[in-house]
Amino acid sequence: MKRVYLFSVVSLMISLNCACTGSKTTDSENEVVTSTYVNPLLDRGPDPWAIFHNGTYYYMHTMQDSLVLWRTSDITDLRNAEKKTVWVPTDESNKYHLWAPEIHNLDGKWYIYYAADDGNTDNHQLYVLENVNADPFEGNFEMKGRISTDKDNNWAIDGSLFENNGKLYMVWSGWQTRRVDTETQCIYIAEMANPWTLGSERVLISKPELEWERHHKNEKGWNPSYTVYVNEGPQPLKSPNGKYIHIAYSASGVWTPYYALGLLTAKVGDNLLDPASWTKSKEPVFRQDPSAGVYGTGHNSFFMSPDSTEYYILYHARDTQVDPEGQGDTRSPRAQKFTWDENDFPVFGKPLPRDKQLSKPSGTK
Repeated sequence: MKRVYLFSVVSLMISLNCACTGSKTTDSENEVVTSTYVNPLLDRGPDPWAIFHNGTYYYMHTMQDSLVLWRTSDITDLRNAEKKTVWVPTDESNKYHLWAPEIHNLDGKWYIYYAADDGNTDNHQLYVLENVNADPFEGNFEMKGRISTDKDNNWAIDGSLFENNGKLYMVWSGWQTRRVDTETQCIYIAEMANPWTLGSERVLISKPELEWERHHKNEKGWNPSYTVYVNEGPQPLKSPNGKYIHIAYSASGVWTPYYALGLLTAKVGDNLLDPASWTKSKEPVFRQDPSAGVYGTGHNSFFMSPDSTEYYILYHARDTQVDPEGQGDTRSPRAQKFTWDENDFPVFGKPLPRDKQLSKPSGTK
């Protein structure tokens, strides 16, 4: 459920100014670049997604009533990025509550995956658009249709794709059966016949069963009228040595400060459609840090620096445990670098405080 010195007097002053502004300065012999950014990247932006393609970052987040695409050479400068509305739905069956859009380039064509409904959020389904133009800001996105995820058309959101061993897979969040009085969101995987059609039955690889995955009450804020257990927002991540396919996913209610990331892991050579191939982290791998003033960390994506030497996690979070009254949805996109341990597992660390000066991704121009 919806709801990242120089110590003369003059040079010291220049260095301090650059640290605050992220601008470029020169000394007498060569250019010294002090390049920094701060989180959040935008004031609002739930479910952030980014991809780096041919020197350009393409970015999207949930806008509810339309699909908007940003592009920039500097993902940390989204406030100044070019943006374009690429889709405004008119069909009543998928006109409302457009959630978690992602843009992918497959075989030279662009595809946007998103969830939408007919005005009743219980009827969310996955949809895909296609643009055959090499530049997604040119040409038009056309509806390829709804992705049927199971014969009963159960609720489905947060579709994401990845390739492994020459096969294309989709992972998403869905219901096993339609909600009666308790909603349970699970993570599913299926092989794709093509970018808009499943080529296998859906396979359940995770459901909210651990204590940290089942927080559904916000003691200080809004709560749904029924119990909701959440696994959602699956994001594939292949380890740098090519040993594992990791899937980061969000667990517990997004309306709570306990929204956090878990990790599913399978070996790249295993049968990814066998639930036994997947193991789940016993504890969250990325979660709120009240000491840093960051709450509800989740629904992430991943990107690399322009020179492909650094890995970054892009996620949304809040500055407070609940949305301040009258402020609307205050989830905002943030990015920060992460590393890998000796076993090929990601190390995300803790969410960094708002307004902390961070070095821009390596190779940013």
